[in-house]
Amino acid sequence: MMASTDIKASLWPLVFLSWVLATVSTLGAIFLGEVMGLTPCVLCWYQRICMFPLVLVLAAGLFPVDVKVVRYAFPLALIGLGIAVFHLLVAEGVIAESMTPCTQGVPCSQEQIEWFGFLTIPMLSVAAFAAITALLITTHFKASK
Repeated sequence: MMASTDIKASLWPLVFLSWVLATVSTLGAIFLGEVMGLTPCVLCWYQRICMFPLVLVLAAGLFPVDVKVVRYAFPLALIGLGIAVFHLLVAEGVIAESMTPCTQGVPCSQEQIEWFGFLTIPMLSVAAFAAITALLITTHFKASK
């Protein structure tokens, strides 16, 4: 049986990696909007509403390691993942744009960036939220052992 401090020590890298992903995603969103001048669509704003607080919530769970951080971070990550998947499906044309809240400004189906011929902003968002969600689930199950 592992001691409580050993369990917490094994959880720290998972929470830290979640925080790094949230921080890089937040800085990337700010860079795209403020430096590159790309106006975010409504769905992008909703995803930012979920991602930006994760930076602070996950940082608060690092020093000292608090396994309860999963309780606070997981709902934000899961909701953000749902919005990101919905946005990706709209951008790929699977869901009609008429079913989105994007009635003014930038259309949610418009792909402003396409790196390497396939990598889009909605795809990056799905990847970030999915990775954070997976790390938080792993943290939860490791803590409950």
